[in-house]
Amino acid sequence: MCGIVGYIGSAPVVDALLDALSRLEYRGYDSAGVAVINGRGLQVRKRVGKLKVLTEVLRWRPLQGSTGVGHTRWATHGEPSEANAHPHTDCTGRLAIVHNGIIENYAELKARLISRGHRFRSKTDTEAVAHLIEEHAKKHPIAEAFRRALKEVRGSYAICLIAAREPDTLYGARSGSPLIVGVGKGESLFASDATAILGRTRRVIYLNDFEVVELTRSGPRLSTLQGKPIRRSPTTITWDVSAAQKGGYPHFMLKEIHEQPAAIEQTLMNRLDAKASRIVFDARTKRFLDRLSPRARLVILGCGTAYHAGLVGEYMLEEFAHIPVVVDLASEFRYRGPMLDRHTTVLAITQSGETADTLAGVRLAKEQGANVLSICNVMGSSIARESDAVLYTHAGPEIAVASTKAYTSQVATLALLTLYLAKQRRQIAPAPWKRMAEGLAKLPRLIEAALAQEDSIKGVAAKYASARNFYYLGRRYNYPSALEGALKLKEICPLIHAEGYAAGEMKHGPISLIRKGWPVVFLAPQSPVYEKVVSNIEEVRARKGECIVVASEGDQAIRSSADSVLTIPRTEEFLSPIVAAIPLQLFAYYIADANGCDIDQPPNLAKSVTVE
Repeated sequence: MCGIVGYIGSAPVVDALLDALSRLEYRGYDSAGVAVINGRGLQVRKRVGKLKVLTEVLRWRPLQGSTGVGHTRWATHGEPSEANAHPHTDCTGRLAIVHNGIIENYAELKARLISRGHRFRSKTDTEAVAHLIEEHAKKHPIAEAFRRALKEVRGSYAICLIAAREPDTLYGARSGSPLIVGVGKGESLFASDATAILGRTRRVIYLNDFEVVELTRSGPRLSTLQGKPIRRSPTTITWDVSAAQKGGYPHFMLKEIHEQPAAIEQTLMNRLDAKASRIVFDARTKRFLDRLSPRARLVILGCGTAYHAGLVGEYMLEEFAHIPVVVDLASEFRYRGPMLDRHTTVLAITQSGETADTLAGVRLAKEQGANVLSICNVMGSSIARESDAVLYTHAGPEIAVASTKAYTSQVATLALLTLYLAKQRRQIAPAPWKRMAEGLAKLPRLIEAALAQEDSIKGVAAKYASARNFYYLGRRYNYPSALEGALKLKEICPLIHAEGYAAGEMKHGPISLIRKGWPVVFLAPQSPVYEKVVSNIEEVRARKGECIVVASEGDQAIRSSADSVLTIPRTEEFLSPIVAAIPLQLFAYYIADANGCDIDQPPNLAKSVTVE
């Protein structure tokens, strides 16, 4: 989510840090900062906004030195602000850290540190680690204080530390978030991504979880968290910069498809405890949900992919929480004269939090006295600020125009919301609730299993790459999947026309176009409507169309009706749209790739639509 860099050497430290951070701009961020050690001690500069804002500040208020750390932040704890931007310092201002990840026990650590007299300046989880190191440094050298602090931390981290009393050393460690050491000539570097250091060296050491490194100009000294020395030689990077930014993937879209297990894990983290049959939201969201009227009705707003996520949410919330739901295209919502009141909750779904039509719908809802809850990926965005409560997806920056991990994390968030409200309103018995919660907890592993079918999906895509028309058909929970699958294909491959329909509507018009060779993608995982979907498949076969079927693993019967099968792991029906999204995304990706399309930046489309 964030970009981390560190530098020690003979070059001007600020120039080295800004160059490295500029190579990480593609990741997305909301603030940036640097900390440098020099003759005046430790000095920090940080600003909200793009790197050029920080660069301008440093031009007018320059920093000298040869040791420093830098950071670009994507907010996860605390809104984008100068106080919340990294680097974070301790009470004395003599040590600074930059961090990527989530500290799960930060609230517990913070409370203990405050009781010992520490003063916090931000609302981030990261600052707790800075104060924890300070506390241990009262009795131990910096290296030992760093280790002792990390042993108390629960969660994920890639972290870099500088301390004024050790100006010739950088410290780093990782657990669950990437951190790379760059070994140059008379200089050494840290980075969260190889992109940042390729301008200075191609010799790198990849840290493993629970490894610590002390970095000087002469090179790194690695050890375990317990202090046991580790010997590891640098490897040489042969990627170009563009490939490094994409983590070795040819496109951001493919990289983000593969990031979905981790993205869903972040969505569920600290919220779902399936073993304890509990879902926990932040205090503000809990108060909001607990105050919902028994007569509450929901109006879900979204555009494009977010609208499709909302359609899945409609099925979930009505079936299990027994709350009446209407799903509106945000671009149409204001123009139909919606009837809203204090018993209405508008649920706005948006990746960016800046979608113009959705924001306008939120403002109309507020004017009419409705409550507003949002599902959003960007902290501090306009929609997040104007909502009464927010459920953040924590999917991380999404660069490709075609949404992948944002969609599946939105649906996973809707599943969390559904289970919370179903239990709160006593609409579901404990046993099925627990089964559904356990299914939700397994999602990251199920997505990994779906991704393991990539080679097979690529082969099927090659078979249909020359087709210029596609239908996508599904029922119930996977009707929205059909819409989303068709959208993915036409978004990234403008040579192709693709339409999604409810499978039961096929005979009301679309079937008239079916002819020999016309490809139709069916969503047919095991469900109460499975036989009806099979009947639709037979209707297409009778007209010599090509049937590509997304089906549950182990379903041998479907193979006699399908021309090609894309298998997915079995799961609860209400979660099947998340798992089914994986083969649909990969199918669209490989067809677009075979056609030579500009996958990450298709013509005429923007990542965030901020105009109506």
